[in-house]
Formats: sequence, C-alpha cells, structure tokens
Amino acid sequence: MKADILLGLQWGDEGKGKIVDVLTPRYDIIARFQGGPNAGHTIIFDNKKFILHTIPSGIFNENTTNIVGNGVIIDPFIFNKEIEKLKASGINAVNNLLLSKKAHLILPTHRLLDAAYESAKGKAKIGSTLKGIGPTYTDKTARNGIRIGNILRDDFLQQYKSLKEKHLQILKAYSFNADDHDLDGIKFKEYEEKWFDAIEQLKIIQIIDSEYFINQSLNAGKSLLAEGAQGTMLDVDFGTYPYVTSSNTVTAGVCTGLGISPHRVGDVLGIFKAYCTRVGSGPFPTELLNDQGQKLRDEGHEYGSTTGRPRRCGWLDLVALKYSIMINGVTKLYMMKADVLNEFDTISVGTKYLHQGRELDYVPFEASYEQLIPELTHLRGWKTNINEIRNHSDIPEALANYVKFIEEQTHVPLDMISVGPDRNQIIPMH
Repeated sequence: MKADILLGLQWGDEGKGKIVDVLTPRYDIIARFQGGPNAGHTIIFDNKKFILHTIPSGIFNENTTNIVGNGVIIDPFIFNKEIEKLKASGINAVNNLLLSKKAHLILPTHRLLDAAYESAKGKAKIGSTLKGIGPTYTDKTARNGIRIGNILRDDFLQQYKSLKEKHLQILKAYSFNADDHDLDGIKFKEYEEKWFDAIEQLKIIQIIDSEYFINQSLNAGKSLLAEGAQGTMLDVDFGTYPYVTSSNTVTAGVCTGLGISPHRVGDVLGIFKAYCTRVGSGPFPTELLNDQGQKLRDEGHEYGSTTGRPRRCGWLDLVALKYSIMINGVTKLYMMKADVLNEFDTISVGTKYLHQGRELDYVPFEASYEQLIPELTHLRGWKTNINEIRNHSDIPEALANYVKFIEEQTHVPLDMISVGPDRNQIIPMH
C-alpha cells in the first residue's frame, strides 16, 4: 500500500483541515508529518467549529488512527489544551491518537527565544507565531533537542534543566529576562509548571516507534493519508526564504517526517484557495492593498486561526501555484473558498511576473526578496451564490470557465471545490 499526501500549495491557511476531515473515512490512518502548534486547521460540522493545532484532522472519526509523526514538534501545554477542548465537545482524542517517540518537544524557553529573536529583527521581522517553532527546529538540527521518548527516561529532568540553562544564557545576551515575559498570558514560572503537568498527561497517550508502525501498517494493506501543515511557499528550502517556516512542508518532508521511502508515496493532493492569502511578512506579488483586498478579507473571514492576525489577501498566483505543483508532484487539485468570490464582477489571476523589465513564467530566486510585478489575466465572475451547489453539472458557466482555465494552466485535474466552511459544502468534480 502507498501513502497519499495532502498539503498546501500557497502560504498556508488553504483549508487543509477541512479536506482531511472530508477524506478521512477513506483512510485507516491520518498522520501529521511536520510543523507544530503554529498550524491552525479549522473544521466545521454540526454547527460546531474546531481548530486543531497539532492533532491530525482525522481525530473526529473514531475508526481512524491518528499519528503525530517524528517530524512534528509538540508543546505539551498547548497539546493538552487541545485534547481538553475536544473532550469538552464529547471527543476523546486519546482513544485513537499515537505519538512518535522521535517527535521533538517545544520547551517554554523555546518560546521565549522565539520572542527575543523576533524582537531583535526590528523591521525585518518574519511574522513568527511565537510558538517556539524556529528555536525548537534549531535545537533539533544542532542535536540539542529533547524528544517525546525522553519523557519516559529517568534522566529527562536533567536533560530539561541542561537545555533550559543553555536557553537562559542566550536570552541574557538579548537582555531578555524570562520572568518579565508572559506566555499566552501566563507568567513564565506558572507556564513551566503547567508544561510539566502536561508532560504527565502525554504519558497517558500511546507513544510508539512510529516509523515501524507506519511501514508495518502499509505492508498490511492499511491506507494512510499524510497531513501537512503551513504551505509550500513557506517551505524552509523552496519557500520565500527567509519569510518561511522552519520545516519542509513539501512532499519530500513526508519521507523524513514519517519515515517512509519515496517509492511508498501515492497520490499527492494539493490544496489551494481560489485566491491567495498570506500572514506575516514576505513577498506577495498578487496582493491587493485596496478595497478588493479588504473585500476578500471580509468575505473570506481571513483572520489567522492560531494568531487572529488579519491575513493579507490577493488574486490567485498561478506562477507560484505551478511551481508548487512541480515541487510536490501534485496529482489532484482541491480548490477552497470558491464561494468567497461570489460577488466579484471580475476575477483576476496572476499568470506571469515582470522583473527588471523581463517577463518571467517561473518563480526566480529574487522572489524571496523583491516584490515582483504580476501580469494579470481577467476572467468574468459568476456573480451568484454557489454555497448550496453540490453537483458539478450545476455550477455556473463562469465558475466552470475558471476551473477550466486553472486545469489548462496547471495540467492537473481539479478534483473538488469547496463552497463553504461546513464539511458538507463540497462539489466533487469527477
């Protein structure tokens, strides 16, 4: 059996959680392969809204096994709060949730380092969520990190104190006193106590050698969907560096984030919005700094599910989308939030860039640092409410033309269109 992969093709916030939730009944296992609590996967059903940060989006199906893979980083305090919120809604996440022993821990001091580094950047801030993501991945790469499996060892507290002391020494260099700063509105020492309480709660969950479990499950014919966080344009290697996350958000990240070989990769499901959004700093060629951009923000409720920050909004960038498709080997496309464009007379799409007088049909190195000028193609809007449509034969002609244009440009079939936030607001296209 091969593992299918679902990932974002833009700057995150594409709606991956909803599609994982929709597809979960088709899979035995849902596995997160990278990122941490900087992710925010929103799922809406039965008039209830759930926001998942670290737990895989298949958690609502009691027949599905959910794995937090080795490539994920975990803040026990945030993770435990997530479990408690689910429990309050009648969902016992512990029953079908497994943690990789090799997943790394986010320490309270990682979050302080994140804040110190971001503050020191001044105007060059990257727009960090301040969840400790970058410093944790830095420690992982520098071989200083502490992993989930270590919480079961006798020397765990000693390891914690040693790494904490290293962090405090770094913070001193930034004149950053731990006791002067809150974490999620909680003083550092209190947060640290709650963090250790949460460590004890983690021990209730089954902690496994996930790479063996996953490969043995595939050998036994089990179906698996690997769930990514953030988006391709935030990948640490292929995104708009340095305005990126600290992990590999692309297909290749599945191999290192779950421990499966490339030949076990099946379909790659690419999720994108019918337009583009971005949170934080960094280049955004098709951004709209006008009334149309605000209209997209208002119609799409474009505010971060993790940070609450307003998202920057703009037209669909097909140059970047084709780049993401190439990097990931996408076999199927899923278009989200098509309904947000219901009231637009004209819908524009970026099809090329202008850079220093040259016309480009690719994403150059300079795209990480310079604001490229988009060349736009203009298409007629459908100017009708599509939220209740469930059959592709019923979609308006202008939407059908928009879909056809995207498929012709990308050479990848568009498999599904989302026309609202609820899990049932989906139009299968084939």
